Amino acid sequence: MVLWQGAPQAVGREHHVEWTANEDIVWTENAWPSTDETPGLREDGDRIVLRGQLSLDEDGGAALDVGGSVILFDLANSPLPDGVDGSWVEVRVAPGNVTVWPYEV
Repeated sequence: MVLWQGAPQAVGREHHVEWTANEDIVWTENAWPSTDETPGLREDGDRIVLRGQLSLDEDGGAALDVGGSVILFDLANSPLPDGVDGSWVEVRVAPGNVTVWPYEV
């Protein structure tokens, strides 16, 4: 369950959405390499697990491509291992730190 930012009457319908994750990636604390190279989204206990390909940018940010939907993250001060750019990873975030915003195509 994540925070819906659309109109209440729109719940339960199909939408195009923009994901926002308000949690930094901290390697080996909430992000790990994934041996499964398919996009994924699931609940696991008290966390939302997002699986996709990670892309790093020059400004210290990251984008996780989850099946064509790109979710932006900030990186914590801890360094990421060499070779993680472009690799498949799983990121675990608290549900209260994930929001979805509907938009028109």
